[in-house]
Amino acid sequence: MSRPPRARYRTTNWKSYNAALAQRGSLQVWFDPAMQWLSTPTGKRGRQPVFSDAAIQAWLTLKGVFKLPLRQTTGMVASLLKMAGLDWPVPDFSTLSRRQKTLLVEIPCHPRAGPLHLLIDSTGIKAVGDGEWCRRKHGPSKRRQWRKVHLGVDAGSFEIRAIEVTGSRVGDAPMLPELLEQIPHNQAIATVSADGAFDTRACHEAIAARDACHHPRPQQCKSLAREHTGRCRPQ
Repeated sequence: MSRPPRARYRTTNWKSYNAALAQRGSLQVWFDPAMQWLSTPTGKRGRQPVFSDAAIQAWLTLKGVFKLPLRQTTGMVASLLKMAGLDWPVPDFSTLSRRQKTLLVEIPCHPRAGPLHLLIDSTGIKAVGDGEWCRRKHGPSKRRQWRKVHLGVDAGSFEIRAIEVTGSRVGDAPMLPELLEQIPHNQAIATVSADGAFDTRACHEAIAARDACHHPRPQQCKSLAREHTGRCRPQ
């Protein structure tokens, strides 16, 4: 069977196309002077944190976007604050390394007017080991290790409302109560759709505690989990 002809695209709006390509290299970073840069007292015994979670999350975001080590990240943030005319203190790399282990990242989402229809599923991400092509070409060189990503997705807007990352040996059902805890209690949940792995008594009790109904819809849940992670569940 012959392959279909490769599609060819002809660009007619070269002026706007070149402007769009140039815009990809533009850099705009700004800091809100009203943001809480320093941490408030926690009321607990021991040394209090100096920087707020929002500040640590901003630094780690820059680190991930530009793929910088921790030391270079502190230097970049210091230069950005200097250009912005802000005399805010900058933490050292050891503070970033320590705080990133316990940082609770808040996922922004658009508020919904009605109840939430939540889709729950999990998928696997290879963390260590050869890729599929290298494994088929040269054979396995070492044991592959996987991490599981548990997702709670809004069925209406496809936004991620809850997420947990665990080891490959953690089951799907025990993570559903923790995913539901990430949804604010003032947010009403109408339905929770999941596959048969979540058909347990603990899951039904956690769903009933939020006054929601359980709808088994495995195909839609699996397709959304693969869409958000870009990978399939390991076999």
